[in-house]
Amino acid sequence: MFGVRNASDPEVNALLKQAGANARAGSVAEAAKFGEVVVFATPWPATQEAVRNAGNLSGKVVFDCTNPLKPDMSGLEVGHTTSAAEQVAGWAKGARVAKIFNTTGSNNMENPRYPQGPATMFYCGDDASAKAAAAQLATDLGFEAIDAGGLSIARLLEPYAMLWIHLALRQGIGREFAFKVIRR
Repeated sequence: MFGVRNASDPEVNALLKQAGANARAGSVAEAAKFGEVVVFATPWPATQEAVRNAGNLSGKVVFDCTNPLKPDMSGLEVGHTTSAAEQVAGWAKGARVAKIFNTTGSNNMENPRYPQGPATMFYCGDDASAKAAAAQLATDLGFEAIDAGGLSIARLLEPYAMLWIHLALRQGIGREFAFKVIRR
């Protein structure tokens, strides 16, 4: 279920058709109440309002997929002493927050497989069950899921996402690349 501002928007209807027969849309609060896991994949300036509009998230698993990008994408609005994920956790009182799905582009979300193996998807959080859900979904989508630690590690994952954005868009590498942990 997608939480949207306007469920009758033609773009939303197109998304629902693409998502399949069981997909539906409603308000952010309806979607948050419906889901066992609530995913925030919003532009940073809209995130606090989206969390507020979701209503009571106490006890829910929440995936923060945001990056606190500056409007011109030249850097991050928060970092070092806090992160977007920590702010989301503060806004979503009582939620079990994990940071995930913020370190690569949508093309890799659709297909994380490369000849060298699956792209790496790092996640972090302070709640074991939220992290387990994050790891399971990342694995189900085809990523190699790696636990990066507690929620404060989002302070590292958000700049890591900025590196992907910088390489893809500013350095001209393009979007058809992903990061991968390699081991000996």
